[in-house]
Formats: sequence, C-alpha cells, structure tokens
Amino acid sequence: MAEPSFYIGVIGNVISVLVFLSPVETFWKIVKRRSTEEYKSLPYICTLLGSSLWTYYGIVTPGEYLVSTVNGFGAFVETIYVSLFLFYAPRHLKLNTIIVVAMLNVFFPIVAIVATRSAFEDEKMRSQSIGFISAGLNIIMYGSPLSAMKTVVTTKSVKYMPFWLSFFLFLNGAIWAVYASLQHDVFLLCLIVFGFGHTQKNKTRKLNEAISIDPMSL
Repeated sequence: MAEPSFYIGVIGNVISVLVFLSPVETFWKIVKRRSTEEYKSLPYICTLLGSSLWTYYGIVTPGEYLVSTVNGFGAFVETIYVSLFLFYAPRHLKLNTIIVVAMLNVFFPIVAIVATRSAFEDEKMRSQSIGFISAGLNIIMYGSPLSAMKTVVTTKSVKYMPFWLSFFLFLNGAIWAVYASLQHDVFLLCLIVFGFGHTQKNKTRKLNEAISIDPMSL
C-alpha cells in the first residue's frame, strides 16, 4: 500500500496542473486581441524558471518523481505562454522581455545546473544545492503576481490581475506544504510556508486598496 505522501503528492500534482493551466483564459484573450495589453510577463517567466529547476531537482533526488513529472509538464506549458507573450508583446516591451527570458529561462538554469554539478561530486549535495536555489527562486514565483499590483491599484480594476493563477497558487501551496511535511523535504516546506504567507498577505492588502471603489461607479 502506498504511503500517505504519495496520495497527497498526486493531489498536489492535480492542483499544480490547474496552476499551470489557469492562465489559458488570459492567453486566449491575448491571442484573440493580438496584444498583451497591460498583462505582465513576469509571473510566467518566473514560473517557467521555477518549473525548470524543480524538474531537475526531482530527477536528481531519489523518490521525488512526482515533483519532476508535474514540473516537467509545467515547464512545457509555461514555455508556450512565454512564447505567446513574446510574439504578441508591443515592440517597446519585446526587447526587454526577450532579455529577461534569456537571462532567467536560459542562462540562469544552465549556470545553476553546471555549477552544482561541477562543485559537488556527491549526488546528495548536488540535490541539496539545487533544492536550495529552487526554494529561493520559488519564493520569487509566489510573489511574481504582485508585479500586476501597480496596474491594479492605478486602474482601480482587477482586470489585469492574474486571479486564477493566484488562487491556484494558494491551493497549491497548501497541499504541497502537507506533502513536504510528510516527506521531510525542508526545501519544499520552507519555500511554501514563506512564499505562501508572504504572497497572500501582500495580495490581500493591495487588493483591498485597489477595490476601494464607489459601488455606483461599477
């Protein structure tokens, strides 16, 4: 009989798939309108970076195949999102976005993987080092939807707030926290507890500021 962590991990995988698929509606609008409008690319670029490194972490860490499979799927989906964003981004944003994608989604993962493999001969140390890097970067991923907050506050509208991404990140953080506790995986647990709490606190505070609108104006 499988251990409880396996079933929790499977549930976590399902919710993670929903996280990765949650922006579909947003990108469908982008494709239909042939413009990214005021949508921000950072949440998707950061998610692609995190997914790529967690895929590698799951591969080199024994017993973490659930982490590698779902994040491999996520990396594939996020690659499509980022590609669409690059294709439809306005000219004045396209070059900057390409530079950020090249640095975070190409250069950094290669350097991180090569550096950890060169610095450590022991597979356990390699796993722990890439886990440490991935944990730090995933905190950024949890906070990345806050990049849309300036637009939300300025326009007094949540139109450009990636709501479903934020919502499923909330659920995802909760279930993976349970999984990490059962697996005694300190990297997963630390990043989720910190990122989960920090993101929800800031998101709630800034959304409350943004939605303080006269109901009669809606």
